Amino acid sequence: MPAHLDPRLLRAFLAVAEDLHFTRAAARLYVAQQALSRDIRRLEREVGAGLFVRTTRQVALTTDGERLLPYARRALEAQDELLAAFGRADAGRPLLVDVNSPGLVSGRVLDLARELVPDCELMARFESGLTGAAAELLAGRLDVSFGRFAGLAPAIRARLEQQPVRYEPMAVVLPEDHHLAALDAVPLDALAGERVYAGAGNPRTPEWTDLARQLFEGRGIEVAAPAPLAVGTEEFRRVMAKTRTPVLAVVDFPAMSGSTLRPLVDPVPLSPVSLVWRKGLVHRGVEALRAAAARLAADEGWLDRPVEGWIPATDTLVMAGRI
Repeated sequence: MPAHLDPRLLRAFLAVAEDLHFTRAAARLYVAQQALSRDIRRLEREVGAGLFVRTTRQVALTTDGERLLPYARRALEAQDELLAAFGRADAGRPLLVDVNSPGLVSGRVLDLARELVPDCELMARFESGLTGAAAELLAGRLDVSFGRFAGLAPAIRARLEQQPVRYEPMAVVLPEDHHLAALDAVPLDALAGERVYAGAGNPRTPEWTDLARQLFEGRGIEVAAPAPLAVGTEEFRRVMAKTRTPVLAVVDFPAMSGSTLRPLVDPVPLSPVSLVWRKGLVHRGVEALRAAAARLAADEGWLDRPVEGWIPATDTLVMAGRI
């Protein structure tokens, strides 16, 4: 073993170990695949062991590669923490930011953050669901996302950081000729007997379905059965028109032809939104997003909970940083 190992080689190793694919790992690190392969060969020479088994169809870790993996993770986490402690930021690469879909709270935070650091590239992504995005965050294929942090498993939350952004009032999307569409706001009790779509069956959004189940419990409202996963506003509108099922949403949900959005009241259910990023991530863009979220929350009262607001007890604790 050499006296010193270049952290860049360990990052190359970690990217390939997590993706098990050289092309994807190279894209994630913004390097050419040949350069990545060269770094892996150099690391193998320096540790004196083969780390990957490569075939034309797949890449797999060797026993030595599996043995190195936890050490590499700890070493890189320590380096990231050291850089963070001394204010170093990785502004040399784009920051990949999941805003879920256009027009939501996350998009407004991103827009303001871009104004705060115009020399920094913040690239929007659309992952649709924090559970799905969390897997991408931990794999390094995504840097930042937004959503209900309490809906993630504790083991996943332990590897991520979060900053509360907003208690977002929830709403229901109704066909424009639905009997409740004439109301300015829909009392929750008025949905008794309805089946409301809340993403059931979508593996990327179970945190949203869980929030809906807790909200509907004891109120005679059912979570609608899984529907075909619609990608894009037009496909969502088409499927909704076909099924005519009310959809649980938030007050900033984008308008769609043939439907109407009505806020929910009595009580006002709240969707807790957090800014979420990988522990140890150092980037000026993250700091800009945090500053933008804090400014918008202060200016618009995003973190002021209405007296009549409803939110699960666990979410209250997570948003307060108590668990």
